[in-house]
Amino acid sequence: MGVVFSWTGFAIALALGLLIGAERERRKGGGGSAVAGIRTFALVALLGAISASFGVAMLLLALAALATLLAIAYARDTDSDRGLTTEVSLLLCLVLGALATRQPTLAAALAVAVTILLAAREPMHHFVRGVLTADELNNLLVLAAATLLILPLLPDRQLGPFDAINPRALWLIVILIMSIGAAAHALLRIVGSRIGLPLAGLLSGFVSSLATIGVMGAKARELPAWRGAAIAAAVLSTVATFVQMAAVLAVTDVATLRALAVPLICGGAAAAIYGALWTWKGLRLHSADPVQGSVVFSVKASLLLGLTIAVVLLVSAAMRVWLGGRGLAIAVGIAGLADTHAPAVSVATLAAAGRIETAATAVPILIALTSNTMSKAVVAWVSGQREYARPVLAGLAVVLAATWLGWWLG
Repeated sequence: MGVVFSWTGFAIALALGLLIGAERERRKGGGGSAVAGIRTFALVALLGAISASFGVAMLLLALAALATLLAIAYARDTDSDRGLTTEVSLLLCLVLGALATRQPTLAAALAVAVTILLAAREPMHHFVRGVLTADELNNLLVLAAATLLILPLLPDRQLGPFDAINPRALWLIVILIMSIGAAAHALLRIVGSRIGLPLAGLLSGFVSSLATIGVMGAKARELPAWRGAAIAAAVLSTVATFVQMAAVLAVTDVATLRALAVPLICGGAAAAIYGALWTWKGLRLHSADPVQGSVVFSVKASLLLGLTIAVVLLVSAAMRVWLGGRGLAIAVGIAGLADTHAPAVSVATLAAAGRIETAATAVPILIALTSNTMSKAVVAWVSGQREYARPVLAGLAVVLAATWLGWWLG
């Protein structure tokens, strides 16, 4: 079995060397002065596999020898514009050849990734130099720092008054807000503001409708010409709330979903129609898409929205402590300030367990939806100017009224 494994590793090492070498050979073209081509890469990969078979010391010796040869070749090369891509690829090819004797699947996958990276030179250079702006790059670096540097340092436990705030969870919300802004900006660059913002709002609503409304308020404040599209995006994000509500109820208790089918359909339809009207209005009013003045996201606005959500969580926790467990409606109403799906699942779980009647589930869930809509209204007012907040508040009121009307008719 060991011999078979060894031969398999050698075969994969040879194959990955040929794969990476083929890309380098094509890049080299007809010139004979390049450092390495397909044969050199295949031989280096085999060298790595054979060296690894003799132990770590032999592998390190082979790696040092290859690095020395490449350094000499690079020093003797008179072309000042040549980079180090091929040299680094050769060293990596040797390491991948060694890895193929121990973990052939991983080595093969990494070789494919390396080849794709090497082959995508022109598109990547064009994207970084011709498409990506300096402000976009800076914003993406801020997002990366917030995710990779700050997030791991934050405690993952409840802190503060009433144990209301989880710093890690709250910072995740801030990252989510910045990510939604980045996604919206990408759609703006691709399809324009009139369609890109409503589409971004609809899709981002499946992540967080509350955060999406805040992001769109910042967009509307940034450039008033986008206000109509931002309003459409904010209201369309609530469509996702109803779709997700139906999905979680279907998984938790189908009977509860049936009891809420008419209200959910009415509310979702109202949100879709209101958002479509504002999308159409934006298409009529603006023939140009002023995308060039846009920023990916506003760090200040993201932090302000995070602070607003923290206040909502604090108020929710305080009310829960002060009011206590005085009934299901109060409990889900307080919980709905922060999230509408968790209280809905809680009520549906009680119904599935037979602790409450299915007919009694609609009102508590709609109360949670109402309190969550109030949180969205607060975020809309804080994030955007009056010209943005008023139509969004009107849309939220229409959606909420349609939902309760559906309950009354049902």
